[in-house]
Amino acid sequence: MSFELTSSSFSTEETIPDRYTCEGADVSPPLSWDNAPDEAVEFALVCEDPDAPGGTFSHWVLYGIPASREGLPEDVPADSTLPWGGVQGRNDFGNIGYGGPCPPMGETHRYFFRLYALDESLGLPPGASRNQLLREVEEHALARAGLMGRYGRP
Repeated sequence: MSFELTSSSFSTEETIPDRYTCEGADVSPPLSWDNAPDEAVEFALVCEDPDAPGGTFSHWVLYGIPASREGLPEDVPADSTLPWGGVQGRNDFGNIGYGGPCPPMGETHRYFFRLYALDESLGLPPGASRNQLLREVEEHALARAGLMGRYGRP
């Protein structure tokens, strides 16, 4: 079996419910993963929109997720450090934590949640950008899992 990322709120290529977008409560969706490599020391997660008008837009940057975790609850707090060990970076809205889908009116965009199983702790400080995280991830990723949802505003 391969490393897999899922959500109990939407399946891959389905519409992300309003609750997890700027049109709703704008909270992070619940996520879970299976079949992570046994050698994983920690996980890192990004959520990004490659269809944004100015290029790929990051909605969530989360790292330092302990290898003992098998998922994330709904509504992860927008704190730079989390009580269970995770560390959050700055999204392209300029905020720490999750910022939900909010495409321009009349457009439907794709949102990719990408989870990386890492062979060592990255040790990045809170507030790192998506690009800073991905530079480190490239050297340490043992496996990758993804989930893509869609969201559009009429």
